[in-house]
Amino acid sequence: MPTDCIPFRATGYFSDFICDYLDQKPELKPLYNRFPTLENFKAQIEEKRHSEHVSESSRKVLSETLVNQYANIEASELTLNNIESLKSENTFTITTGHQLNLFTGPLYFLYKIISTINLTEELKSEYPDYNFVPVYWMASEDHDFDEINYFNYKGKKIQWNSNQTGAVGHFNTKGLEDVYEVVAAEFGSGKFAEQLKVWFKNAYLNHNNLADATRYLTNEIFGDYGLVIIDADDRELKRLFIPQMQKELVEQPAFKTVSETNKTLEDLGLKIQVNPREINLFYIHDGLRERIVEIDGMFSVLDSQFQWTKEELIAHLNEYPERFSPNVIMRPLYQEVILPNLCYIGGGGEMIYWLQIKSNFEAQDVTFPMLLLRNSALVKTKKQAEKLEKLNISDADLFLKRSTFINKKVRQISNIDIDFSDQIKHLEQQFEGLFKLAEQTDKSFLGAVKAQEVKQIKGLKHLEKRLLKAQKRKLKDEIERCTDLQEQLFPGQSLQERNTNFSELYLEFGDDLISELKKAMQPLKNEFTIITL
Repeated sequence: MPTDCIPFRATGYFSDFICDYLDQKPELKPLYNRFPTLENFKAQIEEKRHSEHVSESSRKVLSETLVNQYANIEASELTLNNIESLKSENTFTITTGHQLNLFTGPLYFLYKIISTINLTEELKSEYPDYNFVPVYWMASEDHDFDEINYFNYKGKKIQWNSNQTGAVGHFNTKGLEDVYEVVAAEFGSGKFAEQLKVWFKNAYLNHNNLADATRYLTNEIFGDYGLVIIDADDRELKRLFIPQMQKELVEQPAFKTVSETNKTLEDLGLKIQVNPREINLFYIHDGLRERIVEIDGMFSVLDSQFQWTKEELIAHLNEYPERFSPNVIMRPLYQEVILPNLCYIGGGGEMIYWLQIKSNFEAQDVTFPMLLLRNSALVKTKKQAEKLEKLNISDADLFLKRSTFINKKVRQISNIDIDFSDQIKHLEQQFEGLFKLAEQTDKSFLGAVKAQEVKQIKGLKHLEKRLLKAQKRKLKDEIERCTDLQEQLFPGQSLQERNTNFSELYLEFGDDLISELKKAMQPLKNEFTIITL
């Protein structure tokens, strides 16, 4: 299984801000706690160990809640041991989170979890006196159904339509029978196709809600590696978070602290990922998930009849903590309160909003985790790799934008030189002499000389474009073979991992897919991985 790596910045698909974070630019240091290196985990462990939130009683609640959530799941011995070990003061978690995308959604869902599992194994090797548990945090309280109700399969969008509202984890799976019929027809026959159909059917037709279906499917794929799946939409877990939710309702520290951080980030030229509300909590009840707002000392839920005084609201919070749901600003805080967590692994967008919220952690006196950009990968088959080599297409070429890619290949394949850079340079040198002559004779001619230079260089560039276009027509078939390959690996001219579902690769590689990806990915390397399977 040949693998190669290129820097994230060289791909052209990652923001300068994320690349600056990976480069540990000094101006970003105030936005995070420690950069994720193997050595830095020692100090992070010590800090988390002494956190008041990681108590014996909270660990017991966490472990017992997970036991209940796994009651109807056939979990591996390693996963069950990991759940039990969470009661121990020597056990810590590495966490990733993701939405409940239909049939896992894009490939990077797998990459997040593999990064998490691999990092726990690396840490165990370095720090044998501690246990490290990989955790997948299900975003069961999200209400952005349109973002998760489909997956792409060989250029087709397979979609689940439902008019349910509220937290998606509560959605019943009614209507997915029809989606299964489509899936079964698309996957076809064969050993690996049958496995995919079994997973889909057992997950979505044999479970009553989306959270349970997602837990089952994720456990089927990753359970053997000890992954622990948590649904934090839970009464007992939220009871642990009551102090932070109460402070948010009464004092509103997130709005104040994150707004100040956002101003700093804007001064650095960063496009802000999330903006805080005055109150960063939703209210969940009977298909409703709406914002809590305060108006003239009274608290209410938008588009509902719910209304409380401050005292009534605090009493209600203590009686029904499960009805209060953190938004994107508060969810990370909730995670770090209930988990003995050391590091969060996420994508580029997630990294940005985590870097926005460190000040709120400080205001709530909660330890801020280390932040690690998940592994990213491009997977090629051996057949595709052979074609790429035959067509003289490098890995770096694949990341080029389509027009640049085509122009480069035309120049590469063509038997004539369609690069007028030398001619343009020669022309500029000739005009340097004309400028000197005009300077010595009549300076009023400088403008005319400049205009003539611009005109002639423009003419050369236009001629270059026309010749390039003519060569594109002449080399049409060969160029199409090149672009077809690039489209296979970069569907829709975007990263494969953001578009393709794992099922396409599983049909070809079966269970070897996960094990081979796991071998290839190194979470602390901080480079884009290119894998040939």
